[in-house]
Amino acid sequence: MDDRQVVIHAHMYQPPRENPWLEAIEIQDGAYPWHDWNERVTAESYAPNAYARILDEQKKIIRIANNYKNISFNFGPTLLGWLAEHSKPLYEAIIEADRASVRERSGHGNAIAQCYNHVIMPLATRRDKITQVIWGIEDFTHRFSRPPEGMWLPETAVDEETLEILASQGIKFTILAPHQAHMVRGPGASEWTHVDDNALDTRIPYSVRLPSGARISVFFYDGPAAKGVAFEGLLSDGVQFAERLMRIFSDPPAAGRPELAHIATDGESYGHHSRFGEMALAYCLYHIERNNLAKITNYGEFLEKNPPDREARIRENTSWSCYHGVERWRADCGCSTGAHPGWNQGWRTPLREAMDWLSDRLARSFEEKAGALFRDPWLARDRYIEVILDRADENAARYLGEHSSRTLSAAERVYALKLLELQRHGMLMFTSCGWFFDDISGIEALQVLQYACRAIQLHGDLHGEDLEEGFLRILSKAKTNIQGEAGDGEALYRAKVRTKAVDLDKVSVHYAISSLYEDFAPTQGLYCFDVTRRDYQRLEGTQGARLALGRINVRSRITGEEGENRFAAMRTGIHDINCWLCRCEDAGYEEFKKTVSCYFHKGELSTALREMDRYADGALYSLKDLFRDKQREILSVTISERIEKTELVYERMYEQDRYLMALLADFGVPIARVFLATAEFALGHELVKSIGAEPPDMERAAGLVREMAGWGVPPDHVEIELLLRRKLLALLSRLGEKPGPDPDGVRRLRGLLKFASMLPFALNLWEGQNVYYGMARSLYRELRDGHGQGADAWAAEFRELGGDLNFNTSEVFHE
Repeated sequence: MDDRQVVIHAHMYQPPRENPWLEAIEIQDGAYPWHDWNERVTAESYAPNAYARILDEQKKIIRIANNYKNISFNFGPTLLGWLAEHSKPLYEAIIEADRASVRERSGHGNAIAQCYNHVIMPLATRRDKITQVIWGIEDFTHRFSRPPEGMWLPETAVDEETLEILASQGIKFTILAPHQAHMVRGPGASEWTHVDDNALDTRIPYSVRLPSGARISVFFYDGPAAKGVAFEGLLSDGVQFAERLMRIFSDPPAAGRPELAHIATDGESYGHHSRFGEMALAYCLYHIERNNLAKITNYGEFLEKNPPDREARIRENTSWSCYHGVERWRADCGCSTGAHPGWNQGWRTPLREAMDWLSDRLARSFEEKAGALFRDPWLARDRYIEVILDRADENAARYLGEHSSRTLSAAERVYALKLLELQRHGMLMFTSCGWFFDDISGIEALQVLQYACRAIQLHGDLHGEDLEEGFLRILSKAKTNIQGEAGDGEALYRAKVRTKAVDLDKVSVHYAISSLYEDFAPTQGLYCFDVTRRDYQRLEGTQGARLALGRINVRSRITGEEGENRFAAMRTGIHDINCWLCRCEDAGYEEFKKTVSCYFHKGELSTALREMDRYADGALYSLKDLFRDKQREILSVTISERIEKTELVYERMYEQDRYLMALLADFGVPIARVFLATAEFALGHELVKSIGAEPPDMERAAGLVREMAGWGVPPDHVEIELLLRRKLLALLSRLGEKPGPDPDGVRRLRGLLKFASMLPFALNLWEGQNVYYGMARSLYRELRDGHGQGADAWAAEFRELGGDLNFNTSEVFHE
């Protein structure tokens, strides 16, 4: 079916969410129960698309498909970097899917690149456009081990200058919305024809001739079908999805040339925005291939075999998500999410103006100061992606050696890296999501303001010039829609952004307080810092009191900046923390340690605290000064300790009251809620212990569940489901590690699943099914065909386990 070909493009993107000072994402409560939004959207969309279920008519799994092998896709570089660190198996599945597509599609991979951190390109300076493209290409090449053929433009926002830069960097094509085509003309034609969404033939690629004489190909996707996926419920049925794509083709078929039915949508449509959308996508592709309706391809392969013979001119300064061009990212144009009728987005203009004002001053100072260190400052910035991708000291030294105009001193190397970090944050602050949503108080706008704050801090450190007041004068014109919030951008910045700023002192405080609760290595990594212990002691007192005294060196792995601090931290209660940084020299520090530890040993904690204050720099720190995740961790441990003690009390109460409760039940007397509460806690605690035992005691657990049902109290859904899921994965992992058949292991798994089926909630089998499917395709056949002792019985039991996990085992094992 080479005359009918299909491409489905998924734009996978999350804005960079890292705390700019820590280079890590802190906990985001809005993403609960996940740690942060990257983690949540990964669980709901990116991971399911690597392990998409294809079901039969009985809703049994017949195949688990990696959708990335059969779709065109791009991942935002900052998101893919996060996946590489936090979801390694998924990251590797994505990379392998691209490798497989290269092998299967004439040397053309499914993945394409993206401009680095999703800035709106027509609103960026030429310098920033160039760097965004180069960084996007280099990040892609680093990860996929090949240069990209295509590049996704953020929000498909386009102008001719951006296309010129793409072409100059070797990019062959990009993807645009149909309304972004302005005029077209056919082979040999001299006259241009104006087109709109309806008149444009999206089934072919177009060549765009640029003012320089260069050319780039453009695929204008089918708008109605893409809209169906994004907004009209097309992902409710995979067959319906496939049929909608088939209607893009000419009827009757066009003679003499292949046609391409293709769409582009947010990748998050497949799972995050539309639950089980990844399954509809998988079944759509499966249905097309199984019924030979069309050939699944990608843009690179189609372009090589069907080079454009028609030309197009674009509508400049347009995008796919703003009816007014690119105004959504600089004005109150009327485009919004629609979630808050009556709100305005007048804040967008002053936010853009403040960022532009800051960016202009950062660029001028960079050009002036970097010129004294680098042979070509802007080339050095373009190549700085090499350091971002590999923060090793040796790599940074190599990079500086290649680009500096002379040998730099240690202080100059720190200065140079700070200059480049200043430029990185000066681009991160233009990430498009800062303007996309409905209010400046949203997490996306606050995130870009954090990047601006970090840039301002670095500029002040390097040049001694405070740009914050000028920045805030403009930002103060941005008014929030939310009553009760700080009223404008300046107030929000002071309350919610500047307070997040970190320096070496704050890292020292975090280390000092954290060391009261955990043991650190002699050199300990804390976020993007290394803390080296020069001297340290921790003393234990009565009633949980604890004292930590130390001298540490803190060094940034990003810029190489470092400094030394002495500290004292004391815990006098569960969460009553006092911490000071001490400015004394070595002799004074030794005297300070001796004095404070002496009073602490005597149990004179108040006197010890006064001595700590006397030697300190004046600032008192507490639990509030820990970074957000460590705060939560310490509070969670504290809460868990209290809960354990409370559970023991409830267990004793239940043992005392259970006979009375049974008597009341026999006589039909309503049981007081307080008795039921003790039963719920006591039995729930026993249930957790039974499931967590090694091996798990499923018979005991089943009895406890029946007892709880008799009292009408349910097991804790979240805790028990998570515990069972982890136990399921552990047992499957152990099964896969066994050198031979393990019938006992299979029976334990089946027992666990049988127990789960009696619970009043469903066990999430997703991860377990993925593991089983991998084993079914390798381990099962290896052990079955080995004909070892018990192999046949084990194979039969293993197949039964597949049925318990909702597989159609006849299809899975092709028998």
